[in-house]
Amino acid sequence: MADTVLYEVSDGLATITLNRPEAMNALNIATKVALREAVESAAADDAVRAVLLTAAGERAFCVGQDLKEHIGLLIEGSGEIMSTVKEHYNPVVRALTEAPKPVVAAVNGVAAGAGFGFALAADYRIVADTASFNTSFAGVALTADSGVSWTLPRVVGPGRATDLLLFPRSVKAQEAYELGIANRVVPADALRAEAEKVARALAEGPTVAYSALKEAVAYGLSHSLAETLEKEDELQTRAGASEDHAIAVRAFVNKERPKYLGR
Repeated sequence: MADTVLYEVSDGLATITLNRPEAMNALNIATKVALREAVESAAADDAVRAVLLTAAGERAFCVGQDLKEHIGLLIEGSGEIMSTVKEHYNPVVRALTEAPKPVVAAVNGVAAGAGFGFALAADYRIVADTASFNTSFAGVALTADSGVSWTLPRVVGPGRATDLLLFPRSVKAQEAYELGIANRVVPADALRAEAEKVARALAEGPTVAYSALKEAVAYGLSHSLAETLEKEDELQTRAGASEDHAIAVRAFVNKERPKYLGR
């Protein structure tokens, strides 16, 4: 895995760090490959019970595609220049959203384009008070990718999503919170500690239940109430059969704090 993306697993928490602060964590080919590998590894690893997606530096979480590299490929006339959506962005977003474990994004600065998309693909976003979001795509004559056309309308509603896509602008942290893009806004110097605290708490939680919750919400967004009720029954049966549920019930009866196993 390239050093443009750092990957570490500790006590059930996988921390993935975009590590190109000098380029505002822009996504060149090496970074995209490494990020895809890291996210897919975290999603597939049973030892990982939560994921923290963050970035190095203070200016940016990720400003999306590395346009300097992109321009070079345009000049070369590369026929595969837009294949990055299928080869890199889509697998990253699917791995984040379909992972059977919670994903926390710690947004330390600008999240634009695909960087915004990756943040939206997380289950929970903790945002520095100095951070901002920007769809950016229309500003370089492109359409949405990295799942933004699916995630953004579900977070802010279709009307606001269309406005943010047609007229890209910087959405500051407080407005992002008001729109539902940010789940929490914290002082920039407290971001990493707060994000790790939240992610580690999730890594110690009932992983099977978290997985079912993610699946239930995603399913309910595109199915009828009747279908969703059937899905809830299926998922509750799965969660109820987990070791963690038995642990939780025993702990409740004994007035103890449960120590979940993640299974």
